[in-house]
Amino acid sequence: MNKREGEGSSRKNVDSAQEQDMSANPSSSVIAAFRVFQQELDTKHDKYERLVKISRDITIESKRTIFLLHRVTNVPDAEDVLNEADVKLDGVRQKIGHIAEELRGEDIFQFHRAFTPGIQEYVEAVSFLHYIRHRSLISLEEINARLVFMRTEKEDPKGSAEALPQGAHVLTFQVTPSDYLLGVADLTGELMRMCISSVGNGDIDTPFQLSQFLRQIHDGFSYIGNTGPYEVSKKLHTLRQSLGKVEDACYTLRVRGSEIPKHMLADVFSSRTTLIDPEEGVV
Repeated sequence: MNKREGEGSSRKNVDSAQEQDMSANPSSSVIAAFRVFQQELDTKHDKYERLVKISRDITIESKRTIFLLHRVTNVPDAEDVLNEADVKLDGVRQKIGHIAEELRGEDIFQFHRAFTPGIQEYVEAVSFLHYIRHRSLISLEEINARLVFMRTEKEDPKGSAEALPQGAHVLTFQVTPSDYLLGVADLTGELMRMCISSVGNGDIDTPFQLSQFLRQIHDGFSYIGNTGPYEVSKKLHTLRQSLGKVEDACYTLRVRGSEIPKHMLADVFSSRTTLIDPEEGVV
């Protein structure tokens, strides 16, 4: 055994001894620092999972609201359906308030992917309800104005068995412009379904109103072009398909509308409804 081999062996023994000391010493500054990192990452992961769950609940309730709103073309009194949809959307807003609580003091963009599907579905539902009532597109400012929540803070003082109210604070949630645009893009599919349903019920005025409205939305998205979010350009193709189906229905009504009685329009368009992509079911 030469001198160099002896020095290498002794160095390995020293390194091994240092590793054993660090593993055996739980009060090591390095170990303590990594335990803090572990706790921070676990806390962030748990918050992310809670936001995902809330987003799923928002998506489900928003879809149910949209399905409810499609009944306005089949009922004699649409106001009852709209009022019921308002109640459902109030419940959805309360769930969005839970998201605002989770994001209190946090960077929203660190958790944005966790809740963006639910927010987009909410924008789609609330804009659908707004269009049915006002025949116009709801603005981002109007949506955010409804997302203000009052919360009461409670503190458990020493020597007291019950928590006492200490005052209220205001929580706000701001829908991002990208979520708003993506929700409006999804709205066009629901308007297309509403058009076909209206034609089937003998309503020949609504399709032309929807066609004009969808053209305006399409023009707005065309101005954005490739400067907007990546998802917007992907949904622009679906928007064009929805607009094409509505324009096709209007064309048929304009050319053959005088030939077909209103009560027979449902039979004429029954074959066209098979071209429409069915909406996903709600669990």
